[in-house]
Amino acid sequence: MARASTTERQRSTPRAARLAAVAAVVALLAVVVARVWPSTHPTVVPVCQARGAAGTFALTADQAANATTIAAVGKRLGLPDHAVSVALAAALQESGLHNLPGGDRDSVGLFQQRPSQGWGTPQQISDPTYAATAFYDHLAQVPGWASRSVTDAAQAVQHSAAPNAYASWESEARTLAAAFTGEVAGAFSCRFSPPSGQPLRTEMAAAMSRQLGTPTVAATVDAPRGWLVASWVVGHALQYRVGAVSFAGHRWTPAAGAWVARPPDVPRVEV
Repeated sequence: MARASTTERQRSTPRAARLAAVAAVVALLAVVVARVWPSTHPTVVPVCQARGAAGTFALTADQAANATTIAAVGKRLGLPDHAVSVALAAALQESGLHNLPGGDRDSVGLFQQRPSQGWGTPQQISDPTYAATAFYDHLAQVPGWASRSVTDAAQAVQHSAAPNAYASWESEARTLAAAFTGEVAGAFSCRFSPPSGQPLRTEMAAAMSRQLGTPTVAATVDAPRGWLVASWVVGHALQYRVGAVSFAGHRWTPAAGAWVARPPDVPRVEV
């Protein structure tokens, strides 16, 4: 390779020095930003959890919204908590509690229901409320479902090629159901950065009406019903920009990410 002339080397040296100086400044700024940004602009990755005797189970915000929808629909239909456990186990196995746009053959949604098998149109079963209602309607037609194990009852509805797969989700499904339905008080919470903008009250009221059977949280309720409603609101808080929920002498905020004792003990859910 030919060597650069003395004149060329003299011209390139100042330029190289300037580039080195700029690179040093950029590197210094990067360090400063890395140190300052987390403390002045905190961002919390949304995470939810349900605790019970079997342990604590984590959910994403999307999974939490779908799971609390499944629980709400089951209770709106007047079904016992066991039905909610069965439905949650089925959804955990079939979709991981995600509303999938497709799957095996023509399977769609939370329960991977198939239009060709009479579950509804793709648009219908892509709606979590419709899908959960359809699952419970089929479950109610299974002889003796209430006395069957979670696995057997789920398989009787789903007719899966892997009939024992639901068993691996039974513990988690029972824990989630107990937390969502109020069987265990204050057992479900989510943590995320406080929402910006006004709460989407109209949209939330419409969803509550379809899933819980009530468009408002203002009514006086007993403890299980109150925790069902409160858990549903927390599970949908990121979606509808909810900043706080109170019930039974406890208050939840997305920043705290937990239910904190805060009297008085009011027999209604406050959002």
